[in-house]
Amino acid sequence: MFIVNPMPEQIAPDLVADLEKCEVATIGHVLHSGFVDPDIRAVLPGKRVAGTAVTLRIPHADSTLLHYLTAYVRPGDVVVIERCGDARHACWGGVITNAMKMAGVTAGVIDGPATDFSEIVRVDMPMWCRGPSPITTKLLGLEGALNVPVNVGGQTVSPGDAVLCDESGVVVLKPAEAPAVAARAIAMQEAEVVLLSRLAAGEKLPDISGARAMVEAKLLSA
Repeated sequence: MFIVNPMPEQIAPDLVADLEKCEVATIGHVLHSGFVDPDIRAVLPGKRVAGTAVTLRIPHADSTLLHYLTAYVRPGDVVVIERCGDARHACWGGVITNAMKMAGVTAGVIDGPATDFSEIVRVDMPMWCRGPSPITTKLLGLEGALNVPVNVGGQTVSPGDAVLCDESGVVVLKPAEAPAVAARAIAMQEAEVVLLSRLAAGEKLPDISGARAMVEAKLLSA
């Protein structure tokens, strides 16, 4: 059985631009939830991209619905794929990479393996997955669900969510919450630049952070 729901509303371009200024690890200083399993890693180092979640659930060896989706994705979409625990079959390879890149897809995030990494590199397609596998899915025409809530790396992702990916991992945010998270992360990164300049001028980190005062106060009260 196939479930095909409409494509979600895309997040605003200015929010995408703000999110792409944020390091996922900086958001990790702000939030504890929303992060996918860190074993879902970047294939291409040094990429940071944000976009709108288009979600897909394709169990076992059937990738028919992923092929179907390539005709409907839009520039700015991040294709987020639940594999229902299948760590054996790679659903995303060289042909899908090219089709998604030509459609303007921002990234793929797969809770499972991919294949044809050399083609992913050649095409410069940002991709996060659980590593490579030579065993691929097939066009079986059995089942799948498009634009439904999915579980990827222990994180529930709904169609239309904001997704930010970089070398540290992937975080998923509700569009209504994302602007405040981005603003806070950007402010923290700007403060870090000031902190680094103080270190370069000779100040010591525990004096700036307050760690020295905390430790010495405990030592005096012991």
